[in-house]
This record gives sequence, C-alpha cells and structure tokens, in this order.
Amino acid sequence: MNDPSFLSGFSGKARLFPLPSLVLFPQVMQPLHIFEPRYRQMTEDALAGDRLIALVLPHPGWESNYDDKPALHDVACLGRIMAEQRLDDGRFNILLRGLARIRIRKEIPSKKLYRLARCEILNDLPLADESHWRRTLIDKAPRWFASQSEVVDQFEKLLHSDLALGTLCDILAFAVPLDAEFKQTLLADLNVETRLLALHDFLEGKRCIEEKTQRKFPPEFSVN
Repeated sequence: MNDPSFLSGFSGKARLFPLPSLVLFPQVMQPLHIFEPRYRQMTEDALAGDRLIALVLPHPGWESNYDDKPALHDVACLGRIMAEQRLDDGRFNILLRGLARIRIRKEIPSKKLYRLARCEILNDLPLADESHWRRTLIDKAPRWFASQSEVVDQFEKLLHSDLALGTLCDILAFAVPLDAEFKQTLLADLNVETRLLALHDFLEGKRCIEEKTQRKFPPEFSVN
C-alpha cells in the first residue's frame, strides 16, 4: 500500500541510489550510512527538497561498473528520509522509510554526481481472498519461526491488525534473510497473491530443510 500523504508532492523525478544486496519495500524503515561524495550530494539535495530517494538494486555484474553507471533493475522503492544526522566530515546517517514501488522509465541527463530518472508510481493488484491468506499465515507463522517467539508474537499482531496483506507481505519479505535477487522479484511483482505464494513456498521449503537436519541419524529403533 502506498502512502498518499508523502507521495502527493512527488514530481515523477527520482534521485537514484543503487545499492547492491539491499532491497527496500514500502512501509519499512532502513537506516543508511551515506559516505560516497555522489550520495552525499544526493542526500543534501533530497534534504533541501522533497526528502525523497529511490533505492534500486543493480543487476548482477555491477562490480565491474560500480564507479560509473551499472545496469539497474527497472522497479525500485521510493523512500522518504524521516530522520538524519549530519556528520562533521560531510557524511550522513539517515533513516529511510519506504513509500511506494516505482518503475524507472527513463534516466535524465544531469550534471549531478548521482543519477536521476523519470519514474511512475506502481500500485498493488487487489487480492481476491484476504481471509484465506490471513488464516494461512496465522497458522504457519509459529512453525516458520519456531525458535523466535518474539517474531511470531509481533507478526501475529500485524496479521490481526488492519494492515493490508500486501503491506504485511512486504514487511515479511524485508525481514526474512532472502537473496537480494529473490527480494527484487517480490518487489517487482504487483500481484499480492503471487508474492504471498512465493514467500509461503520459500518459508515452507526452509522449514522442511531445517526439520530434516534436526532429525537424528541413525534413528532410535524400538526394542519390540
């Protein structure tokens, strides 16, 4: 779910912050340390303007072209700087809140050190049966996070809240340790049901593997 209160002033032009191994989702918070000159400039401009930055994942192979313009995925997450700490040497610590999925349509030529692009806001497709998925997640969360009772408690509170399932799925996808490319597929998928199914299948598979590794070998045999 997008946050209209922060998106009303979005011009369609986004400052791009390519970050390997990190995928931001709407409605989650991410602390960031800004130290490269180009991204210090980006942060300065954002703070002086709409406070918006788009986190975008580079395509695999970005290492060979990181200092220039590595190829980027075309779906990113637009975020707003909610808090900042300006350090004496020009670096920043910021707290970025994800606002919405965006699609990068065209990069804008600029004299800035960082990259700019024309983007469009993307919206989730409606979910046909929310009650089914809420019941499924409430039932399976204790097994997925059996060793993390606090996580189960927090997640169940969210499931019983009025948060949309698309938002809940995004929060879970952000929190679970997934490969960045897999997280990117979840970010790029506007169909909430297929996002939930992909995350469900991953967590079910992870649970099965963990259960198998915990079984004794050889098993204990009955004396009867």
